[in-house]
Amino acid sequence: MGNTAESRHCFRFGGFELDPDLRQLRINGRVIVLQEQSFQILSALLASPGQLVTRKELTEQLWPEGTFVDFEHSLNTAVNRLREVLEDSAEHPRFIETMPRRGYRFIAPVTNSEAAALVPGIASLPSDPQKTREGNSEAVAQAPVPFLRNRNVKIAVVAASALLIAILAAGAASYLRPTPKLTEKDSIVLADFTNATGDPVFDGTLRQGLAVQLEQSPFLDVVSDEQIAETLRLMAQPANAKLTRQLAKEVCQRDGSVAVLEGSIANLQGEYVIGLSAVDCHKGRTLAQTQVVAGSKRQVLHALGNAATEIRTKLGESLSSVQTFDTPLEQATTPSLEALQAYSVGRNIMAVKGENVAAVPLFQHAIQLDPQFAMAYSTLGMTYMNLGEQLLAADQAKKAYELRERVSTREKFYIEANYYDLAIGDLEKARRIYEIWNHTYPRDYIPLANLGEIDTQFGRYDKALAEDLENLRLDPTKGTMHAFVVSDYVYLNRLGDARAAAEQALSKGFDTPELRGKLYVIAFLENNPSGMKLQTAWSSEKPGVEDWFFTLEADTAAYTGELRQARELSRRAVASAKGSGEVETAATYESFSAVRESLMGNPVQAKEHVTAALRFSRGREVLAAAALALAFSGDVGESEARANELVQRFPEDTLVKYNYLPTIRARIALNRNQASKAIEAVEVAAPYELGAVGDRPFTLSLYPAYVRGQAHLVARHGSEAAAEFQKIIDHPGVVQNELIGALAHLGLARANVLQGNTPKARAEYQEFLTLWKDADPEIPTLKQAKVEYAKL
Repeated sequence: MGNTAESRHCFRFGGFELDPDLRQLRINGRVIVLQEQSFQILSALLASPGQLVTRKELTEQLWPEGTFVDFEHSLNTAVNRLREVLEDSAEHPRFIETMPRRGYRFIAPVTNSEAAALVPGIASLPSDPQKTREGNSEAVAQAPVPFLRNRNVKIAVVAASALLIAILAAGAASYLRPTPKLTEKDSIVLADFTNATGDPVFDGTLRQGLAVQLEQSPFLDVVSDEQIAETLRLMAQPANAKLTRQLAKEVCQRDGSVAVLEGSIANLQGEYVIGLSAVDCHKGRTLAQTQVVAGSKRQVLHALGNAATEIRTKLGESLSSVQTFDTPLEQATTPSLEALQAYSVGRNIMAVKGENVAAVPLFQHAIQLDPQFAMAYSTLGMTYMNLGEQLLAADQAKKAYELRERVSTREKFYIEANYYDLAIGDLEKARRIYEIWNHTYPRDYIPLANLGEIDTQFGRYDKALAEDLENLRLDPTKGTMHAFVVSDYVYLNRLGDARAAAEQALSKGFDTPELRGKLYVIAFLENNPSGMKLQTAWSSEKPGVEDWFFTLEADTAAYTGELRQARELSRRAVASAKGSGEVETAATYESFSAVRESLMGNPVQAKEHVTAALRFSRGREVLAAAALALAFSGDVGESEARANELVQRFPEDTLVKYNYLPTIRARIALNRNQASKAIEAVEVAAPYELGAVGDRPFTLSLYPAYVRGQAHLVARHGSEAAAEFQKIIDHPGVVQNELIGALAHLGLARANVLQGNTPKARAEYQEFLTLWKDADPEIPTLKQAKVEYAKL
């Protein structure tokens, strides 16, 4: 069929002509490819030349209500694409002027006209499209797929036919030369898909799906989103910048990777053409490529999975490996594109931006769209864990565990490890899973990071440091790993190394709350008030962060006996946590305040905090701290009740079985004047008591040693008691600013009195009283210490 001329209403500007009816942009009669979102933006601007079109107006026009995308990033990307087509510049605009934080304005002269537009004839589709549907073709588009969505079917069909001709030509050429393979030492960067369908559901979603499918492979090393974000930052690019072909190539070169894997999708009369192409980012050679066709939108994820499987083989992975680690994509994730899209945006917000609170509703929406989406449950659980909401985290981990049979091998490792680590608390079972995971996927940072975390909880700090340093070597862009390394040095009392590692991390841009918290602890251990103040100032008015630093400050005030100040800071911490919606975190602050009050001899205030804590949560740390506070206060009945509840709720939890429960029961035995029974009860905790149980401010580290020391005092075992309190004093990097760090000097003084060593006893009393020189005078513990010291 030949071309026909039709009269069209057009906009003309700067040599360009936009035909809204044909949805074409032309220059000198040549049609220019313009994606749907860019077309809509240009149409809106031309409809109101010289006037502000707000970002809100554009967002509402581009994405209907209920769409889950990163609107700010996606709108910026669409405008940038439009500028590229128009050869325009944001800095020196000819056409589109940016109105900062408001929107855009079209500044060039615009005329309306009736123009003759060519309507291309209809071309025929491939005679047997099914041949390309199974992913056996070598062909894939080597340039961005043109925009195919059009109200006029004739235009779409011709464009699609041209695309397929180009694809087949590229595929034929690929047969004429051998393509080099990747090795296990090579890494690849995933570029964003070129989405020529105009359907925003594919934006970011297909890349996430491809990443999941490729991460099943023990052979391929896919550069993580966090590492890409850090590289982009070093390139002065936004962390969530769209990874175009050129930008992905630059990231690949900077990271020392070997290849960029590009993807594209186009709509071909209701069928979806998906192409993958791996390109050497240094030499520009095509390493592998494939193309598949999905018969409908619902089949896109299945087709993408087939394409990913084929590209793995072509890149050099053995057939046996591919067959072993090849769970279908829609089974490994979800058959719902919309659910995968919400999950993808949530992961980006959580992992790249570090915004856990904002990620929660996106994961929740993904689960609403697909209640069988196992990884959405597990990742939501980890997000809750990052927010300190352990009960919510455990609940999501359990739901993911129930659905784990649907997922890939790697994701099963993730889900099962999270289940035993977060929901059950069985650290030995979690350790075994992490070890197998690490053996199967040696370049995956997650198992090694969690092995290091478990080793810190068991007090194996040298081993944890080695694991965390190796993880940092594998991927130096993980801000969390930098904080872990700093923590390891602190636990080992290597404060100089800790400070150097923290400063190096800050110089590289890893300015995280975790790292700032470690710097606060370092400043405390170095008796540097100005250093502590610097970190608390950094946390000011940061929701989900400032409450943590309020509690650090409260513990420091309590360490020196400034109880009134500690109470006020803890009150602010609770209020801030509640204001951020972190109910369990607030309850934990209350329960740890109860421990503080009980150690200072204030049972009434301790009970008030316990009541407030249990009103909001029955989490592990909340129950453990509440039971311990009640035991220190002498309330045997309530302490036993909370201890029984703790073991009923967490029967397999390693810390409950070998740390919290023995300590609580030993203290209860002391209240009954059963010193020998108390010593026996807490003995089971000995292999674990030097571990960093939790992290500041949620930690009960070395409390077994403290209670054991008290038991030996009651039994009048002076030397044994002295050894326990000295153990606490000798590990300041573990105890940090816990109150027992100061009270250990008082315990050691009492132990020396039992041994008849008056000079040593006097020295320790003086050490304690010096620490508490600014203490509130009405504290019962302080009053008792002064009475004892006066008797020497």
